[in-house]
Amino acid sequence: MSFQSIAGQERVKRILQNSLRTDKISHAYIFTGPSGTGRRAMAKAFAQAIYCKVLPDDACGECLDCRKVLHGNHPDLHEVKPEGASIKIEQIRELQKQFAYRASASGIKMYIIEEAEKMTVQAANSLLKFLEEPASQVVAILITDNGQALLPTIRSRSQWIPFVPIGRSEMQKALLQEGHPAVLVQAAVHMAAGTEAARGLIQGNGFAELRNLVIQLVRESLTRLPAALLTAQQKLTRGEFSEQLPKFMDMLILWLKDMVQLSLGNKDGLIYSDQADWMSKQALSYPIEHWIYCLEQAVETQKRLRFHANPQLALENIFMKLKGV
Repeated sequence: MSFQSIAGQERVKRILQNSLRTDKISHAYIFTGPSGTGRRAMAKAFAQAIYCKVLPDDACGECLDCRKVLHGNHPDLHEVKPEGASIKIEQIRELQKQFAYRASASGIKMYIIEEAEKMTVQAANSLLKFLEEPASQVVAILITDNGQALLPTIRSRSQWIPFVPIGRSEMQKALLQEGHPAVLVQAAVHMAAGTEAARGLIQGNGFAELRNLVIQLVRESLTRLPAALLTAQQKLTRGEFSEQLPKFMDMLILWLKDMVQLSLGNKDGLIYSDQADWMSKQALSYPIEHWIYCLEQAVETQKRLRFHANPQLALENIFMKLKGV
């Protein structure tokens, strides 16, 4: 995996490649930013570039060290992830034990900690000691959604590398080139902060089916409300999609945004573009104020569901609002 194979984050690539060219690699980095923006892929690309024997500032992907990093069996690279809900002090102690041994030919040992904000206080303090007194040449990468959640003393000893959400058009182009269906790409790029996250949504369990369920339920709400309420109960509150209610609400909100656009006579950039014909007719059956109100209600329902509102009552309420009841 080379830097160039990762979509976006050009500033991050410049910083890391410049540190390789000038031989000024920091002993610790904090990769902070929204999930799915390529933080883990960038950490692996950086590790490959550090160990690569061919290129000075990137990974060739072909040499033995590059392949070892790619397959997760490089002896000098260690990865730490939460065990259960947190990263525990025992995991950091095990890391320190591994790092007591000398590095192989590269001379550099490296570790990547994912979801670093989930370290217990004891684990974070143990890591701090490790950052202050490494036994040899060590490079640390802490990956986190929220760098501010880390100990101030860890933050002050690390180079801050912010990852920004990737532009939707850039994500869309990359995902379409990979051959993903356009209708799924249109929804995913509006629900994710980066290409990696959008790809994960598309390839995840039931994404296409969930989109179809949104279309089915809004159609039924507008024409056969009792059928919509029954379908919602069977599939969303008690059935196969009950765990995916937050994604359903995201998709419903995107559909309502399309309806507002269609009420304004705008058909460009629709997320449900394949449904434009029947949606246009429905959009003009109500005043635009209706769709704006429904959109506001859906956003409010989404918030209430986060605070454990009754899913069945919340969904019944929003579908009744759609019908204008």
